[in-house]
Amino acid sequence: MLVFRISRFELMLVFSVLIFLSIGVESKCSRGCDLALASYNIWNGTTLSFIATAFSTSISEIQSFNPQINDIDLIIVDTRLNIPFSCSCIDGEFLGHTFFYSVDSNDTYNIIARTYYANLTTVEWLERFNRYEATEIPVNALINVTVNCSCGNSRVSKKYGLFVTYPLQPGESLSSIANESGLPSKLLQDYNPGVDFSLGSGLVFIPGKDQNGSYPPLKLSQNGISVGVIAGISVAGVAGSLLLAFVLYAGIYKRKMGKAPLLPAAFEDQHMQPGQGYGSTLEKTSDSVALVAAVSLELVGITADKSVEFTYEELAKATNNFSAASKIGQGGFALVYYAELQGQKAAIKKMDMQASKEFLAELKVLTHVHHFNLVRLIGYCVTGSLFIVYEYIENGNLSQHLRGSGNDPLPWSTRVQIALDAARGLEYIHEHTVPVYVHRDIKSANILIDKNLRAKVADFGLTKLTVAGSSSLPTRLVGTFGYMPPEYAQFGEVTPKIDVYAFGVVLYELISAKEAIIKTNGSTTTEARGLVALFENVLSWPDLREDFCELIDHRLGNDYPLDFIWKMAQLAKACTQEDPQLRPSMQSVVVALMTLSSSTEDWDVRSVYENKALVNLMSGR
Repeated sequence: MLVFRISRFELMLVFSVLIFLSIGVESKCSRGCDLALASYNIWNGTTLSFIATAFSTSISEIQSFNPQINDIDLIIVDTRLNIPFSCSCIDGEFLGHTFFYSVDSNDTYNIIARTYYANLTTVEWLERFNRYEATEIPVNALINVTVNCSCGNSRVSKKYGLFVTYPLQPGESLSSIANESGLPSKLLQDYNPGVDFSLGSGLVFIPGKDQNGSYPPLKLSQNGISVGVIAGISVAGVAGSLLLAFVLYAGIYKRKMGKAPLLPAAFEDQHMQPGQGYGSTLEKTSDSVALVAAVSLELVGITADKSVEFTYEELAKATNNFSAASKIGQGGFALVYYAELQGQKAAIKKMDMQASKEFLAELKVLTHVHHFNLVRLIGYCVTGSLFIVYEYIENGNLSQHLRGSGNDPLPWSTRVQIALDAARGLEYIHEHTVPVYVHRDIKSANILIDKNLRAKVADFGLTKLTVAGSSSLPTRLVGTFGYMPPEYAQFGEVTPKIDVYAFGVVLYELISAKEAIIKTNGSTTTEARGLVALFENVLSWPDLREDFCELIDHRLGNDYPLDFIWKMAQLAKACTQEDPQLRPSMQSVVVALMTLSSSTEDWDVRSVYENKALVNLMSGR
């Protein structure tokens, strides 16, 4: 077996060749932006609740961009609302966002595109991004609804960094839109070159105002037009061949010279047993240069321009040399620091070199998946330690909100929205990515909460690809006890259903605010009991209604819809079935939570008095 070490000089030479070969090759986009707006024309019969569900947002978030809304039950037909959403680079081809719509009976692509999504997408796009034929859309299927967006264009103006996706309507013109927006006609035309504003259909992009009523400027790292990137199949093929030739040359030459060290175990083939392959443990090599080179080689083709490579000096300066005051979190093999980089708030995960597998796994996933409910990657660094830079999520994690001191108790409606957000993130990596991923460490501590109390799934260091056409893949046991399903704990089988099980545990946490493993002190020993077993015992016996009420987080008081909590508990029970085949898919979970969320939004404080009576009834009082 051929093994070798590459010097920093040789590594730089390889990168120089790759960059030289890729000059002039462009993909149509390289990154998106945190925020875009969709101009939604109100149709007769719609509600704010429906719009919020269709765009994976909340009514309060919609209100923040539409101060003209005085009554959420009153929206005027044929007026427009600005709906916020995140704008991503999809497959390196275009800027957009994919929403998910649950099909009802009699729905068609035409109705979904032209009515429910108010011409923000088209029938053609729905057919392109869904596997269902227009005449064979099954009821309850989740449809991908892709909406274009823009992040700005520095060649036109740097004054505007927030853009509205605006569907043209009959009777509108460039001058009428300019008058309505208060922006110069030339500016609007420059942002939409070649577009005839009088067509009465199609999309244009116009600068939009933020929640403060101001036009936010274009960020330096943000650009919605084509940007040169190291990409392209042909270039990758040629560069890969040259890289292979160079690597073989370096390996053969150094092997002849008797200087070929063992590569670290972090880069063993995943199917090898410990002790086989290139080396048995990371500690067998003391040369950090070899490890940095190996990691850097793995990064070629993974990150490209999809994320920023920071220098160690940049990260150290942003964290005051990784001071204790900047530290905001700590995990099993990483420390997390707060920083501000390139004008945006960031969280920097500093990992030991021994965590190179987790580091590379997380980068591979986050450079391929882009979704509002998944934490966004900003960049990385491989100098000194391994660093991953993420967007900063202001409100900590779900575990802290449920059990930490100093936080107000989460209202029931917020808990349902958090569950739906996390489910959508998981459903995306299970159903809508190629390849498909399994997270393997879903828990409340890995669900982050932003300033608007919306959830994002984080920590993809243990994420694994699933094998197409296979129901399982034996692997080493990783994850967190209390969230592991029986088949994984016993046999190490990896399927998306292990994430479903763990998500069911999170649902029980949202109901009870209890830990996944509950420890009780007896007279002589400490006993531990799983949250799943605790709930199953109660849910299996309808007569134990009082016991069920006792499991509900006491901080909610009586201010909750008991029947909805019962339904969430039943969903959690389905997710935590011992037989993985009986568990629902995350797609089905999302549909169930969408229904529960819609029902919860309709529930208001007037029902509290009725609910108190229901609590008393179920408790036998």
